[in-house]
Amino acid sequence: MSSPASTSNPALGYLRGLLALLVLLCCALPCEAGRPVRVYEVDVEGQTPAALQEAMRQALVRATGRRESADDAALANLVNDAPRYVKTYGTGPRGEAQVVFDGAAVERAIAAAGRSVWDRERPFTLVVLDPPRVRAAEDAARAELERAAAVRGLPISLIPLPLTDAAGNPLGAEALLQAAQRYGGDEVLVGRGADAGPDTPLQWTLYTRALNRSWSGPLASAIDHTVDVLVPQPGTSLADADATARVQIQGVNSLDAYAAVERLLQSTPGVRRANIAAADPGSVTFEVTARGGAAGLGQALAGSTRLVPAAGTGGAVVYRYQPHG
Repeated sequence: MSSPASTSNPALGYLRGLLALLVLLCCALPCEAGRPVRVYEVDVEGQTPAALQEAMRQALVRATGRRESADDAALANLVNDAPRYVKTYGTGPRGEAQVVFDGAAVERAIAAAGRSVWDRERPFTLVVLDPPRVRAAEDAARAELERAAAVRGLPISLIPLPLTDAAGNPLGAEALLQAAQRYGGDEVLVGRGADAGPDTPLQWTLYTRALNRSWSGPLASAIDHTVDVLVPQPGTSLADADATARVQIQGVNSLDAYAAVERLLQSTPGVRRANIAAADPGSVTFEVTARGGAAGLGQALAGSTRLVPAAGTGGAVVYRYQPHG
């Protein structure tokens, strides 16, 4: 039987039905963004203390996402005691010798030193060069990009993703991200400019669900700058246990908006899951499990133009969805 409110106000009844459908469909949405990175499997030149220390420096850069971690005085004991953290030795996919460090122990030591750990589930970044390179130049660019990405621990792939529609109009951020999703990508990094060697600056734009960033620089710096945008802020520790926060997103007035917010949360670094808890006209409330809880989520969304902090009541962390941020 219809309630008096839905009988007297069909639009309200429809909205309530739509919200109920969202709850039924989306009450347990998994939010596992990115791809796992083998942070602690490092190529090694022998098993001497010096070789293991150098391998540990490389592991620390990947683990934290920060270049300065290799020479960070706060992490010096980890480097000096590298042999203690060896779990096993193995062989890499190309037959190279590798050392495998005890990742859990290394992360505990990093956290104890007051440094941040970057989540091992990292956004798979599709790199696009515009205009496309000839085969030899493309292979050289791919090698340079993959080298830099391996150092920083970022999963990437250089692909010829179209940047315009059938009429030749440039694709916007949302269209690019939808195209990337079809290839399994989480974000898109576009380098624009003619090929004149690996040291020639290109104009780069990083497109993510939460934000867009632009800068100028050569191939290797494109990866460095991308990782610098993605990693946790210095002085915070995302090695803390996952915690759940109640998060209300205002400005959600349609299924399209809901789907966009879901994708934003899925792509937010550190978010494990986001289960819908309540839905009202104009807003949706999620129970979000993320590293560092509400503080970790706030850090990950800092600078986002799509989900911006807003005032609210009831104990929930409140953001406002801006579809064209």
